[in-house]
Amino acid sequence: MELRLLKELVKKGEGEHLEFKLKSNHPEKIVREVVAFANSGGGKLLVGVGDDKTIKGLKDADEDEYTLTRAIDKFIFPKISFKKERVAITPDRDVLVLTIPRSVDKPHYVVDDTGARQAYIRVDDKSIQASREMKEIMRRGRGERDVSFQYGEKEEKLMKLLDEKESVTVDLFAAFAGIPRKIASNTLVVMVLARILEVHPHEMIDKFTMSMAYQSN
Repeated sequence: MELRLLKELVKKGEGEHLEFKLKSNHPEKIVREVVAFANSGGGKLLVGVGDDKTIKGLKDADEDEYTLTRAIDKFIFPKISFKKERVAITPDRDVLVLTIPRSVDKPHYVVDDTGARQAYIRVDDKSIQASREMKEIMRRGRGERDVSFQYGEKEEKLMKLLDEKESVTVDLFAAFAGIPRKIASNTLVVMVLARILEVHPHEMIDKFTMSMAYQSN
């Protein structure tokens, strides 16, 4: 990447596909961004760029690259593919650019030293923990095959609820339909995979709406 292109990228600011890190300190936290990009639509991680869009670069890019590569290999499961490149800012400073493509093997997880694991997804300019529903949607949506389901009483109640509400949550649907949360969760997941609903992940709670494609049919 040329320096000119890097500067144009930084001007846009952080977003759904772009994250800035000034240094590689706390690499175990930086891998969350890598996982979130892989689990979402892909993105670029620029190391050596501040949140305020200042391009300071890295004094020892070799060390930062080694630290991050080792952390990605150690803390992410399953393994992900990514591309590394450097952009020279001055004769002795570089910005490290990691390009993470959207993965077909998602969900990917950050695994800590105790073996506990957590998936992350990208929402706007933040990497947030993936809900149970989002993990299921990722896991079951790896293939492009069509998903079918049987339209029954609970689906009918869901459609009625969506006629009244702009969006629903798992708990709201479960309470309205009088069904266990697990069944409500699975129903919503299947209907997202069938492209009848759209899921809108959020830090606090996911929301589900009718898909635009289904409404236009």
